[in-house]
Amino acid sequence: MKQQFHYATVTEAIEQLKKQGFTVDLNLKENHLIAGEHTYPADEFEIVDLYRYEGASDPADEATVYALANPSGVKGILVSGYGISVDEASTETLKQLHYKYLEGKK
Repeated sequence: MKQQFHYATVTEAIEQLKKQGFTVDLNLKENHLIAGEHTYPADEFEIVDLYRYEGASDPADEATVYALANPSGVKGILVSGYGISVDEASTETLKQLHYKYLEGKK
């Protein structure tokens, strides 16, 4: 799916995605997405849309906002920062999600 909008800030992107039904707050841990007490295999999800933000002078301000959905209807938002705080397994999981996203755009 082609990115239809670009929001000025991470907060604006999250607010607009919530209005579009992406209401679950997702966190990535290794190869799973966690929403409160629920844990889902990350490979069940697809990236519906994503928004990248780069800090003007500080790489720590860089982030990506992901709109994710799975076949059972879970629609959520994952915000991922860049840098040393991301573990290797999570980085690999995000790479796989990106790969599926790019393949779907062909």
